[in-house]
Amino acid sequence: MKLVTSDQMRDMEQRAAAIGLPSPVLMENAGLEVARWTDRLLGGVLGRRVLVLVGPGNNGGDGLVAARHLCDWGAEVRLCMPKARNESDTNYGLVKRRAIEEVDVAIQGNTALDESLQHTHAVIDAFFGTGKARPLGGLFREVLLRVQEARHRNPRMWIISVDIPSGIDADSGAIDDGCLTADVTITLGYPKPGLFAFPGAARIGRLLVGNIGLPGELAEEILVEVTGEEQVRSLMPGRPLNAHKGTFGRLLVVGGSLNYIGAPCLACEGGIRVGAGLVTLATPASLHGIVASKLVEVTYDPLPEAQTGIVSPGAADRVAELAAESQATLLGCGIGRSPHARDFLERLLPRKELAPLVLDADGLNLLSERSNWWQALAADAVLTPHPREMSRLSGFSVEEIQSDRIGAAREAAAKWKKTVVLKGAYTIVSEPGGRTCVSPWANPGLATAGTGDVLAGVIAGFVAQGCPLFEAAVLGVYIHGEAAELVRQRLGDTGMIASDLLPHLPLALKRYKED
Repeated sequence: MKLVTSDQMRDMEQRAAAIGLPSPVLMENAGLEVARWTDRLLGGVLGRRVLVLVGPGNNGGDGLVAARHLCDWGAEVRLCMPKARNESDTNYGLVKRRAIEEVDVAIQGNTALDESLQHTHAVIDAFFGTGKARPLGGLFREVLLRVQEARHRNPRMWIISVDIPSGIDADSGAIDDGCLTADVTITLGYPKPGLFAFPGAARIGRLLVGNIGLPGELAEEILVEVTGEEQVRSLMPGRPLNAHKGTFGRLLVVGGSLNYIGAPCLACEGGIRVGAGLVTLATPASLHGIVASKLVEVTYDPLPEAQTGIVSPGAADRVAELAAESQATLLGCGIGRSPHARDFLERLLPRKELAPLVLDADGLNLLSERSNWWQALAADAVLTPHPREMSRLSGFSVEEIQSDRIGAAREAAAKWKKTVVLKGAYTIVSEPGGRTCVSPWANPGLATAGTGDVLAGVIAGFVAQGCPLFEAAVLGVYIHGEAAELVRQRLGDTGMIASDLLPHLPLALKRYKED
C-alpha cells in the first residue's frame, strides 16, 4: 500500500474532486469508515458512550460524520469542540438535528469534561489530522491531557484516532507533548510516513486503513509504499516439483574471524532456511573445524589466513573464483575490521565476479573507510546498514538519518546506485530509481546480536533463487520480520535470540505460500 505525505494526500484529494469525488463525499466516506471500525472494536455501539473530539478542520468534519452514524446506530454520543464550527457546516447541522450533547469546555470548564470521560467507553480523537503543523495549545491541549489522564484511570476506555493522533507530524513522526497515545489509529485513504517514524510511531497503537473511495490510479506515481501481504506473495520464488538443489541456486557466504565465528553461521542458516539450494561458507581455515561442527548442511572452502582466524588478502582470488560459480555472494558477516580484512576487501570488491552481492556488517564498515567508496564497488549489490553503519557510509549523523529514514535511504540508494536496506524498526528498502518499501514490522526482540546476520543470509538466499536485488531485499526484510513476530507470539520479545528466528523462517514462508 502506498505511503503518502501530507502534500501528496492533498493533491490526490484535489484530483479526486476534479473527477467527481469532491471533499464532502470523501469526508462522508471517511466518517463512515471511522464509525464502522468503532462499532467493530467495541463489539457493537448500542448503548455505548462515545466522546468525539471535534477539531476545526476536515479531521473534525470526519469526526462529526462518525458521530452522526454512531448516534443513528444507538450509541450515546457526546461532542467536545474547543472551537465552534461554523453554523453553515452541513455535518455540524446534521449532528445538531440529532440533539447530540456538546461538552463546552470553554464555558463549562474541565469538570464537565471529566464527568463525561468518567463513563465513556471510547474517545474518538478527531481534533487535528495531517494539516496540523503548529504546536498544540489552549483548550485543545488541555482536553487531550485530560483524556490521557482519564485513560490512566480507566484502562478499558478506548482511544481511537482519526487519520493520525492529534499532535503527531504526519510526515516526520515528530510529536507534541500533548499528543495522545491511541489504542487504534484509523488512517484514511493511505498511511502516512509519520505513522512509521519515531517517536510518533509509538503513539498510534494498532494501525487500520480506512477506504474513503480514492481511485488507485491517483497514487500510481508514488514510489514509496508499505510492504503488504499481496506484494509478498507475488515476490515468492517458485518451487517446481521436479527441482534439484541447483534449481534454487548456490549461495556463497564469505565471513568470519577469530572473534566473530557465529555471524557467518547465522547467515548461512538464514540462506538455507529460505530455500537456497546449496550454501558454501568461505571462512579462515582455522575456523573450519568449529563452524563445520555447527553447520552440517553447508559446504566449506577454507581460506588462507594472515594470522590465526584472520583472512589473508591473498584469498581474494579464490573467493572471486567461488563467486563466479555462485548465483549470489554474501560478504562481510563477522569478517572483522583488521588491516588484513581491509586489504582483502580492497582486492576483492572491484571484482565483477561478485555480482550479485549482498554486503553486510564489517564489509560495510571497512568499505566506509575509503573516500567515494561506492565507485570502487563493481558488483550490483544490496547494502544492509544499521543506522550507525549508515552514518559511516554517508557522512550524516545517526540523528540526521533517524529523523528522516525514508529520505536517507532513498538519497543513499540514488547516490550510490545500489539497493539500500536501512535496518531498524520499520526497516526501509530503497533502490536507485526511487522505489522504496517500508517494512510493517517493529519488534524489540530483534534488538539483539546476530539478527542482522540472519537477515543478510535471508536476503542473499532469495537472491540465489533468482529474485532481483530490490525484490529479494523487500521479501527478505518482510519474512525476517514475520519470523520474529512468530517468535514473539511464542516467547515474548525479551530474551529472543537470533537463532530463534531460523526455524520460524520456513513457517513464515509457508503462511504466504499457502494462503
